[in-house]
Amino acid sequence: MRIHVTSVFVDDQDKALAFYTEKLGFVKKTEVPLGDYRWLTVVSPQAPDGTELLLEPDAHPAAKQYMNALLADGVPATSFAVDDVRAEYERLRALGVRFTQEPTEAGPVTTAVLDDTCGNLIQIVQLP
Repeated sequence: MRIHVTSVFVDDQDKALAFYTEKLGFVKKTEVPLGDYRWLTVVSPQAPDGTELLLEPDAHPAAKQYMNALLADGVPATSFAVDDVRAEYERLRALGVRFTQEPTEAGPVTTAVLDDTCGNLIQIVQLP
């Protein structure tokens, strides 16, 4: 068993697709129309056949409550691994990405937290 798709709720799929591809550097993998929304996934360009991230609409009332609660408490919705948190922090800041936590060492890992502009905080982490 392996993880094939995981999701992050977003308040606007078009805005999310632009942010996750143009700022974070993911690439669009799948786009299937489903009425008012789409099955819309992105993947890492380093692993195009790897785990897909579904940019899932927050249309369900529970999704909005969940997102708002995490955001209010400063809890990231998910975490992405990077090779160098400090370099990625500088690259993303230069692109206008807002961070709620600058690079911080926590034992053997370094983390930073950014705002994805779609209702979520996202952690980036450098593992040993």
